[in-house]
Amino acid sequence: TQSLLYSFSFGYIYHMKNILFAYPFLILCLSVNAQSVQVKSNISFGQNIPLNFHNGSFFSIYLSIPGVMNPNLSPKSKSALSLDAGQIVYFFPNGKNGKKEILFTVSPTWKRDTILQIDAIIKQRKQILGY
Repeated sequence: TQSLLYSFSFGYIYHMKNILFAYPFLILCLSVNAQSVQVKSNISFGQNIPLNFHNGSFFSIYLSIPGVMNPNLSPKSKSALSLDAGQIVYFFPNGKNGKKEILFTVSPTWKRDTILQIDAIIKQRKQILGY
């Protein structure tokens, strides 16, 4: 009976330790995941806007669109994309391997199939940023 009592109390203590230490950690992880999902939902406006990126220059333009793609706009070309409102588009002012800067954020007020003159927008952003 003493060994049975010992195994019962040891098992009870073992389970109490799990309840006191493991479960709060699990609840904390679940609440952190729930908060990150909530933050992600605040970033996107839920609108998918078809756009046309036009490169009127004689040079390739390297862009970065996180979670979507890293397009390379060929000289004198137009590319059709659909982006969510709130999506950030980056460019590389010093070439493909340099530091990236924000080119623009897609606005929910933009009209469908808007043609964006990417080379002109980059020229303006470079002036603003001092490149």
